[in-house]
Amino acid sequence: MPLSDLADVEVTDGPVSITAESSTPYTDLTIVSESDDLGGMSSAITEAIDDIELPGGATAELGGSAADQQQAFQQLGLAMLAAILVVYIVMVATLKSLLQPLLLLVSVPFAATGAILLQVATGLPLGVASLIGVLMLIGIVVTNAIVLIDLVNQFRNRGNDVREATFDGATRRVRPIVMTALATILALTPMALGITGHGGFISQPMAVVVIGGLLSSTLLTLVVLPALYVLVEGRREKRANRRAERNEQKLQEAGLA
Repeated sequence: MPLSDLADVEVTDGPVSITAESSTPYTDLTIVSESDDLGGMSSAITEAIDDIELPGGATAELGGSAADQQQAFQQLGLAMLAAILVVYIVMVATLKSLLQPLLLLVSVPFAATGAILLQVATGLPLGVASLIGVLMLIGIVVTNAIVLIDLVNQFRNRGNDVREATFDGATRRVRPIVMTALATILALTPMALGITGHGGFISQPMAVVVIGGLLSSTLLTLVVLPALYVLVEGRREKRANRRAERNEQKLQEAGLA
């Protein structure tokens, strides 16, 4: 029986190939861009997809490099939380206090703010390398704060009050903290300028993030952290002195009785 008796044979447009996953057919649309801002491009594509009315039963989702970046962001976010937790535990063991490590961790968001502001000022897109730089900052910026607060605690153990110990400790730690931050910034400057060769697309954002975080965290360590320390520990010292005075007064009254 000829085919013409069974069907109308004609040339029409159709798919060259059909791909399916779990019995569900799908089509890949590859988008190529010369821009390095993968996050911005992903946002633009998502907005474009949201404006399209898809047929019933059809869905659209991002894949490829965009999906890999989102997954990397989630993993690095968990790594940052784990790093903050580990740093807090180490500081609790070092400083033998639950409150003082919280004061030191205030430097982390300030460092992240400086890092993001410098990256925005330089026009570099936010990527995986930038988050790796933020992850590095968690350990770097807390180091100077630990050195400062540890010296302040040593002066307090010698009998100085909170204000005097904080002033003496901060004064003696200005030079080493500034020298350490400046040495790191100068060492990362070639990477931040993008003169490190083919790996500049990775090393440049990371260097810019670390430099911006160090600039803001150094200011925090030398100015804001001592002020917070005096505010918090000063109140605790006053309460301890009042408690000691009341106890001494009770002992005197008991002795007179």
